[in-house]
Amino acid sequence: MEIKWHGHSCFEIGEGTKIVIDPHDGRSLGIKAPVVKADVVLITHHHFDHDAVRVVKGNFKVIDSPGEYEMGDVHIKGIPAYHDEQYGKKRGQITMYKIENEGIKLLHVGDLGHVLTSEQLDEIGKIDILFTPVGGVYTVDAKKAYENVKLLKPKVVIPMHYKVSGMTLGIQPLDPFISYFPEDKVEHVGNSINFTKEDLPRETQVWVFIR
Repeated sequence: MEIKWHGHSCFEIGEGTKIVIDPHDGRSLGIKAPVVKADVVLITHHHFDHDAVRVVKGNFKVIDSPGEYEMGDVHIKGIPAYHDEQYGKKRGQITMYKIENEGIKLLHVGDLGHVLTSEQLDEIGKIDILFTPVGGVYTVDAKKAYENVKLLKPKVVIPMHYKVSGMTLGIQPLDPFISYFPEDKVEHVGNSINFTKEDLPRETQVWVFIR
């Protein structure tokens, strides 16, 4: 499997069926726009920095709501959650996506704004890789993101939706989240990584992508 980061919450996943999650247009955030082609585009919610489908190339299907979907060799499960701690009263509902491909289970939680409930944890089940926002303000902050890590117990955590150089969005940087982990559990993997299920660590690691 290959995972490539396109900035903010946008990731490209897979080598057969190409999945792109939460594309942005770059310009609205002060960062580079994604250059990406997809078979499937997953939208966690319709805010400007997560649903710029127009930047994605290819003949793709858009999924933007809860449910179960079979796309080629990939199983996708959309699970409802909220953009805030008030059950969506401030910022609305989002859809988290659990993706199963090549024996690997990934969970992208979009702009999750709260600690996961027991019902959501039951619906998610076991996962190998967690994509979580850590920048606070509009999502969970570093502390609440770490609480979700402890609940989900993934093998790999991929932080996203945090302040980077040039970004105009007023959110927090990565460092507060990284501080919860020992140095030997943090890996800088570059812009993309190729791996198999057997390559995944036994104990939770943080994979930091660079763009």
